[in-house]
Amino acid sequence: MGTRTVRLDEEAERTLDRVRTMTGLSISEVLKQGLSAYESHIMEQTHRKPYEIFRQLDLGAGGYALAPARDAKSAIAEVIRRKHSR
Repeated sequence: MGTRTVRLDEEAERTLDRVRTMTGLSISEVLKQGLSAYESHIMEQTHRKPYEIFRQLDLGAGGYALAPARDAKSAIAEVIRRKHSR
């Protein structure tokens, strides 16, 4: 078992005090549980599929597309035409 020295800013110190007050746990136990919870969170994030990330972006139908894929050629031509007519 290792001993660690951790510096906490005022906000983190207040958070630690609130958690200890609400749970009755020791500082060590709060930090251990917090570390375990963070590890679980990180493991979830690293195993996400690209579709899951895209779904969370909530871009709506078509995302940032200017036109449906079936109209891509004509849409690109229109975008270029507008760009060069400025």
